[in-house]
Amino acid sequence: MSYSKQLNSMKSSIKQQVNAIMQLQNSIDDSVIKAVNLISKAEGKIVITGIGKSGYIGLKLSATLSSTGTPSLYINSNEASHGDLGLIQHNDILIALSKSGETKEMYPIINYAVKNKIKLIAITSNPNSFLANNSNITCLIPKIPEACPINLAPTTSTTMMLVLGDSMAMELMLKKKFNENNFKQFHPGGMLGHSLLQVKDLMHVESQIPLIGYKGTMRDALLKMTSYGFGCVGIINNYKDLIGIITDGDLRRNITKNFIDMSIDEVMTKNPLSIEPEENIKSAIKMMNDNKITALFVLNKKSKNPAGIIHIHDCIKTK
Repeated sequence: MSYSKQLNSMKSSIKQQVNAIMQLQNSIDDSVIKAVNLISKAEGKIVITGIGKSGYIGLKLSATLSSTGTPSLYINSNEASHGDLGLIQHNDILIALSKSGETKEMYPIINYAVKNKIKLIAITSNPNSFLANNSNITCLIPKIPEACPINLAPTTSTTMMLVLGDSMAMELMLKKKFNENNFKQFHPGGMLGHSLLQVKDLMHVESQIPLIGYKGTMRDALLKMTSYGFGCVGIINNYKDLIGIITDGDLRRNITKNFIDMSIDEVMTKNPLSIEPEENIKSAIKMMNDNKITALFVLNKKSKNPAGIIHIHDCIKTK
């Protein structure tokens, strides 16, 4: 088969799954809202179960729920009968994923939920299945062919389960008013964690801030700059308000024979750029890049007193 035919074949497969998602969008009903509302009121955890490819979707959904403020765990339906049923408690809610709803390995965990009056949410394409008939809420996905050439490998069905599960998780975030600060608590590592850091998480504070009074000379400013290593020094008035800055660039632009004896206020740049402690690290990096600077003083909203300083290297080394 030529490359073009292969490419068209793959595009056709993707199109089938896109169409499946569109059919899902048009077919969902109040059952999904009921499921979200039930989950949002859960006093225990959310337990998700499945087998095979549906099980992997369940595992991903469990991880998404847990990371967005809804404690969840995944149990493989096949393992449930060998002791894992003990993980499910009375106040928990069980979500079971099965396209056919007739997966024999799921019968024990379904029966356990019914017997112990544990709320059960089904995600299936078969409204008349054993799973659907024993669930409290049944969320149906369209019963359409798989994108598999022989209509066997789970593709469109698992894609719809994934999209439906993710949409439920996102709605739960809205209901719980789960914000960036909440998200940050659960994602401290990696690039995602880095993108959620705030300036106050990385800034240098107190004695680490290079500051000098405005009445000194450039000799004083130069000594202060070289002893801190930020490539700049902040200039403060008698109230310790930040009123200016002297940078390496200011030094190069003002070097003369009498440079050392010049007064600080002759050389400093007044009203320097600053950033607030609660700003995102991405905003700090953008501000420094846009203005071709390497450091920012950090000022609180209600005060012009420097709360800290952040250098571009502080932002980069955490990646």
